[in-house]
Amino acid sequence: MKTGRVCLIGPGAPSSNPRLVKEGDALAAAGYQVRVVCGMTHALLDGADDDLLARRSWSVTRVPLGTKIQRVPRVARKRIAARLAWGGLLRTPATIAWAESELSGRLAQAVAAEPADLYLGHYLPGLFAAWSAAQKHRAAYGFDAEDSHVDEFPDTSAFRGRREAREMFERQILAGAAHLTTSSPLIADAYERRYGRRPLVILNVFPLADAPPGPCSTPYLNRNGQPTLYWFSQTIGPGRGLEPVIAAMGRMKLPVVLHLRGISAAGYRERLTDHATTHGVADRVVWHPPAEPGEMVRLSAGYDLGLALELTEPPNRAICLTNKAFTYLLAGVPVVLSRTPAQEGLAVQLGGSALLIDLSNPDGIAAQFTAALEDRESQHARRNGAWKLGRNRFNWDVEQRQFLAGVEEALATGKPVPSTL
Repeated sequence: MKTGRVCLIGPGAPSSNPRLVKEGDALAAAGYQVRVVCGMTHALLDGADDDLLARRSWSVTRVPLGTKIQRVPRVARKRIAARLAWGGLLRTPATIAWAESELSGRLAQAVAAEPADLYLGHYLPGLFAAWSAAQKHRAAYGFDAEDSHVDEFPDTSAFRGRREAREMFERQILAGAAHLTTSSPLIADAYERRYGRRPLVILNVFPLADAPPGPCSTPYLNRNGQPTLYWFSQTIGPGRGLEPVIAAMGRMKLPVVLHLRGISAAGYRERLTDHATTHGVADRVVWHPPAEPGEMVRLSAGYDLGLALELTEPPNRAICLTNKAFTYLLAGVPVVLSRTPAQEGLAVQLGGSALLIDLSNPDGIAAQFTAALEDRESQHARRNGAWKLGRNRFNWDVEQRQFLAGVEEALATGKPVPSTL
């Protein structure tokens, strides 16, 4: 069993940050004293957080946004900081952190209130809080770059100031980080090119305990229902690749049903319903409420194909690997991957358990879905293959070993750990 105090920081709800939750569980199981500091930014997630945190062995400090009156000066400060940082007038770490989130100051204050041996931040406000607390307590710190944060904005003149501010922020703070992780090999490449540091690649996978005991069948494969597609996210909104899939459904003779899980962005459900109506499939789009991360694998298992749809803009979307594909694999569900550089690389590893589609070609998508779903024997083989991939390689029980080794090294030496990928 390991010893040491590790503080994990995220600006949002733990129920919307599966990586932080998995890290906390792994560290606690390994014997570390774990404290989580997180923001409370969405009232709809408070209940999910309550349920999730009640089942954890680590301690937690929740930092609320506060009342509207309490937020007035912080919102004003955020706006001023954004003008200064993005305009290039003042680019200190504190100014850039405030420009990113009104919660940055309160989060950093809460983190620094208790000493730790290692502070690990998620997202840029979490990184700022980890760095600030580490300075105060003369401790080590690190960062989980789940995304390439500079590349979350297009490389255009309209976003140049914000991209430059983020790059300056990361360059300064990451130079002293003892632990650095990311979620895909291509994001690791981006950080290595930009800062000369290659993060450990920790994939967005889930524990084997979440998986079914074996490959599951579906009503359609049992000739007792329609074929189904499944997609989930915390927020269901535009720019997620759903529209081309619905257009493809309208071109298919096979009556495929699309199931969506998450919270709809304002007005988006109505817009997507209008789009589905245009293509004659409005009655075949089913909406489900959000659920906590620990339920996602189980909730995925009964569908025929799982959708992992990414666009290529902004640049981060082209190089990321989200949790969707790995959730489906662990559930034993064949994965539909949209064609991006990162997902093309993953498709090679998944072989026949993945379909690689072009979101610009609804006719082609319709043909691929039809061919895959009409051949029930091949679908059974794909499901078996997906389940084996999830069981043997793409799961947290395997992936956490590298994460824990990195934490142990950071605590022992305070020096960066090279990636093995």
